[in-house]
Amino acid sequence: METLRLYDFLPSGNCYKIRLLLTQLGMPFKRVEVNIIKGETRTTEFLSKNANGKIPLLEIKPGQYLAESNAILVYLSEGTEFLPYDRFLRAQVLQWLFFEQYSHEPFIATSRFWISILGKAEEYREAIQQKREPGYAALKVMENHLKAHIFLVAERYTIADIGLFAYTHVADEGGFDLTQFPAIQAWIERVKAQSRYISITQEV
Repeated sequence: METLRLYDFLPSGNCYKIRLLLTQLGMPFKRVEVNIIKGETRTTEFLSKNANGKIPLLEIKPGQYLAESNAILVYLSEGTEFLPYDRFLRAQVLQWLFFEQYSHEPFIATSRFWISILGKAEEYREAIQQKREPGYAALKVMENHLKAHIFLVAERYTIADIGLFAYTHVADEGGFDLTQFPAIQAWIERVKAQSRYISITQEV
């Protein structure tokens, strides 16, 4: 069996999703660090692997690549406890993953990138301010759901939780105050209590 290769940038929440799932599945993989700050995803070599020039990128076998973090989550979780077999529950998982990429990540993750990874909060101050309201709106959607549910789908831990946990649990690094979201905070602790949990900065 080929060893999976994950083209990865350690601080990235999108990459962390994949590391966390692979670790919790007990699947061996090799990390290939790609520094996006230094433009390493824009090289001719990398673009030949992913024309979109982004990470994470999973090399399933030599020459076979899969991009987009949530697509990778679905691929890896097929046939496991992390993705429900029931058709409607699977669609609910996808619903949360689409929500994450459209209504959550563009506001919370981008703010974190500018503030905590680039260290350019002042330079991007106006843009960060514009992301506050939609970012908090996404957190409120999660908070209202998690008030009545242990996890996002089917009352059990799935890739929907992994997908949204990645940037939610470090939302404070993007200037978002999580203390006003007690249900989210309790959910974060439940995710951290899962078997084989690793932190976002933990190299594996």
